[in-house]
Amino acid sequence: MHKLFIIIAFIFSLSVYGQNEIELDDKTYSKIEKLSKKGDKYVEIGNYKKALEKYWEAYNLIPEPKTEWETTTWLLVAIGDANFLSSDFKDGADNFRSAMNCPGGIGNPFLHLRLGQCQYENGNLQKAADELTKAYAMAGEEIFEDEDSKYFEFLKTKIEVD
Repeated sequence: MHKLFIIIAFIFSLSVYGQNEIELDDKTYSKIEKLSKKGDKYVEIGNYKKALEKYWEAYNLIPEPKTEWETTTWLLVAIGDANFLSSDFKDGADNFRSAMNCPGGIGNPFLHLRLGQCQYENGNLQKAADELTKAYAMAGEEIFEDEDSKYFEFLKTKIEVD
């Protein structure tokens, strides 16, 4: 199973159980959830363009200010991951940075991993090292297991790993 689904499930569980969040009304949340699941299905088959359409449609249903909702966090993570998987590293980095400004963003190892990978691919190597170090510090070497080995090899040139 792709790590995205594990991380999204974790973030989703936080929003469902309302940790310090004003809850979205049931009708809006249900629409967001359905659109997100459609987006997830498109990611599974590699149709990232369609996935992004569904994720953005869901995102647009979130009330302002969007940065106050955990729902925004997991949607931006899904959007950023679809960007990353489709090699759109610039938009991926932008969306992961935006997710950092939402509840539960900072300190999410997957978010730091993907932001670091996007920064690496964009040539921002110091920022890549910073984010990959955070992901490693929080989740250990395991977070790199299903990833291209170049990211962990790069990290090992920047920090001492066990």
